[in-house]
Amino acid sequence: MNDVLYPFSRSARNLKGSAVRELLRDALKPGVISLAGGLPQARLFDVSGLRAAVDAVFDGNARTALQYGATEGQEALQLAISALIQKRGLNVHPSTVLVTTGSQQGLDLIARAFVDEGDTVALQVPTYLAAVQAFDLRGARYSRLQGDSGARLAYVVTNFANPTGECMSIEDRQALLRWAVAERVFVLEDDPYGELRFSGAARPSLWELARSIPGAEPWCGYASSLSKIVAPGLRIGWLILPEAVRDTVARIKQATDLHTSSFAQEIAARYLESSELEMRLIVARHTYAAQCEALMSAIRETFGNELQFEVPGGGMFLWCRFTEPVDTGALLPLARDHGMIFVPGSVFSPGGGGDTATLRLSFSAGSPEELSEGVRRLRRAHLQYLKKPAAETPRFAAASLSTPR
Repeated sequence: MNDVLYPFSRSARNLKGSAVRELLRDALKPGVISLAGGLPQARLFDVSGLRAAVDAVFDGNARTALQYGATEGQEALQLAISALIQKRGLNVHPSTVLVTTGSQQGLDLIARAFVDEGDTVALQVPTYLAAVQAFDLRGARYSRLQGDSGARLAYVVTNFANPTGECMSIEDRQALLRWAVAERVFVLEDDPYGELRFSGAARPSLWELARSIPGAEPWCGYASSLSKIVAPGLRIGWLILPEAVRDTVARIKQATDLHTSSFAQEIAARYLESSELEMRLIVARHTYAAQCEALMSAIRETFGNELQFEVPGGGMFLWCRFTEPVDTGALLPLARDHGMIFVPGSVFSPGGGGDTATLRLSFSAGSPEELSEGVRRLRRAHLQYLKKPAAETPRFAAASLSTPR
């Protein structure tokens, strides 16, 4: 059957798999330490709180949860999300919230609404791979953010971006909005990591800043999800959009999946109503800050000045660069042989051409011990790449460590 030539669409034929998703299969192998995928720390999932939310759904409105629902979302969840994001400075009526099946569907819906084949999408470079996949399905071309490109859509992760961990300054956010107004480009702000700030005050969203910039409000939207702060298995995301954009996107969603799971929405609503999330976020921020520090300390001790990085203020990622010429794409197979995986930085540039000396390491899923051992394995691979004798011996020396996924 493998030799059958099916008449797939051009976009399906041209769509490439995500390098990160492919690496997740390696993460499942016994003894492998994965610093590749940006998965939440599984021990942070509030299992008891979510179980209580499920029980509350069945005790209260089970038939509503098991029935078809409105395309825009369950009213209870719209209300809960509007209360959640009000703390982020987004004061919106609950009916403005458009619930999506994870933020990935939100990206797909926005791409369908704005991008035809050959249209240009402006991006941060490097950028989030799954967003590029959504835009690739529409046949998009790419330019850098705020370039003179005739872009139809701009996509930006303002807080602790994937993969770089950067947080956009207020001045840069304002400049981006002014550019959007001048060029008539719709800007989608994706904010999956903003709640994972290690310390200090949050910066205002584009949606909030747009109110003080003449003409900016119709040219920006906001996307977020519960995946990084509650659980990705719920597949709950949302979009906040200008009315005309929201109506168009809602019609597209209706044609693709009718509505996001009513059952998952009702569970999420009960959980958010319980007020458990704020306490869980305090624990999550402390945990990720400690894991980030463990990873940075291990790199400093193991590599010295040979591997440099910017210290992130939150999120899940550390963006690193070798000071000497190293092709991290060629380094990866050696690292895999030594029992650890990472993501080469070049894959985060659409169409290639990224800096081959860079790599992304995730600190979110591993314990401090696993992160340190992962760095030691990376160093052994690096020494092999440089054709130098390894200072440490056996491969998979810590194979008994639990495998972060």
